[in-house]
Amino acid sequence: MLSGAPKGENVMVDMDSKAGDLFIPDEAHPTGTGGIGVLSRLWLPKGISASMAKEWLDRRRLSIRPWASFVDQRKFSKPRNFGELCQRVVKNVEVYNSNYTFIFLGLILYCIISSPMLLIALAVYAGAFYVIHLKSLESKLVVLGRELTVPHQMSLAGVVSLPVFWLAGAGAAVFWVLGATLFVIGSHAAFRQLEASDLDELLMEPV
Repeated sequence: MLSGAPKGENVMVDMDSKAGDLFIPDEAHPTGTGGIGVLSRLWLPKGISASMAKEWLDRRRLSIRPWASFVDQRKFSKPRNFGELCQRVVKNVEVYNSNYTFIFLGLILYCIISSPMLLIALAVYAGAFYVIHLKSLESKLVVLGRELTVPHQMSLAGVVSLPVFWLAGAGAAVFWVLGATLFVIGSHAAFRQLEASDLDELLMEPV
């Protein structure tokens, strides 16, 4: 019959409309069909849009101090006393916070890439979340009388994939990233001399 689309297609349209409510707006799908395959359906949840992430990265990128000056060995020296050490740490963290942010992100990326098991654990987490979310589109998932929202689904996916993260040594990886970040940033902030303009700002600040 030509009176309408087959029943199966109606189900797919309803699923896409529901996905549009929970995830990024329909502009992410130029064809309006919601994309094809698994990867095309993994959009960011509400409140964490791609434009917001891009805007945040752009702001960070614009506020980065030149890397050549950041690592200039001629501008490193041992602080003369504890007071100068505290001054350097506080001011350098304020001045180079964007540089430090990208160092932190780089360490995270290195840790993930250098650990195949961690990559597998992340893939298991993404797969578990995708399956749970698809189930929630077909019918509401209710646990203890409450419907599972997207954050709840992400938490449930984390619980399901927890054994894989444990086998991958995710805890050790987190401590390694935090330790390496504190060491790199702390060392730079403590031994990097303040610029003349920064010293003038410190002198002008009211006591």
